[in-house]
Amino acid sequence: MFRMEGDRGNHQEFVDEALRIIEEAEKQGIILRLMGAIAIRLHSPSFAYLHEKLGRFITDIDYVAYEKQTSKIEKFLESQNYSRKMLSFSFALGGRMIFTNNADGRHIDVFLDRLEMCHKIEYKKRLEIDKPTVPLAELLLQKMQIVKISEKDIIDTTMLILAHDIGENDDNTINAKYISEILSKDWGFYYTVTTNLKKVATLMSEFEVLKEEEKKTVNDRIDDLLRIFEDKPKSRGWKMRARVGTSKKWYKDVDTPTG
Repeated sequence: MFRMEGDRGNHQEFVDEALRIIEEAEKQGIILRLMGAIAIRLHSPSFAYLHEKLGRFITDIDYVAYEKQTSKIEKFLESQNYSRKMLSFSFALGGRMIFTNNADGRHIDVFLDRLEMCHKIEYKKRLEIDKPTVPLAELLLQKMQIVKISEKDIIDTTMLILAHDIGENDDNTINAKYISEILSKDWGFYYTVTTNLKKVATLMSEFEVLKEEEKKTVNDRIDDLLRIFEDKPKSRGWKMRARVGTSKKWYKDVDTPTG
């Protein structure tokens, strides 16, 4: 089984601070949407206990915002006692800002327009769909785009799938229709996501805290996702890339995973 890294943070302190910042930002016309563990926790309250039971500790706050509001975001977070950390040129190109709280050292990541890690997830015109988090489809994709997936990502994904039906819209369901549109044009992304979903199905079966019926629910929903992704007609580019397969690298190396 995987070993997790990170300090043992107080879950509720992180959640409260994350929501406070969103509320204060909104007063200034700034759109910030949560992703990562805090967002999944907020969307899956009935299963939030899994974080405690499985030793999944929250260590930072992750947001997505619109790039056009970059200067406003920086000034706003500085007013909230956060200082911006300067990033390398490669990270700067990826549209990411990192802030540190001047009092307690707490980290905030702000991704602009997209999450560009192992694979790219675009957020343009998607941040108004849900609040205070990004849509469930993007929450799932954020975890499933990680090639070197860790136990914390398996735990978060298990919570997310356990708490939500698979559907064709963003109304408190995992929008498999939207995800399949993305994956049908990008074989590499498709391969990573489907491979990771199968890992979730295998590894979450080792979580003794889960009831057998809960494990079955997760397995059934993963099977539904895989079937939908498989049945979606693929683009010509997808089919051509599929012939090459894993003999050619299909993802981008990332040194710093997201929460």
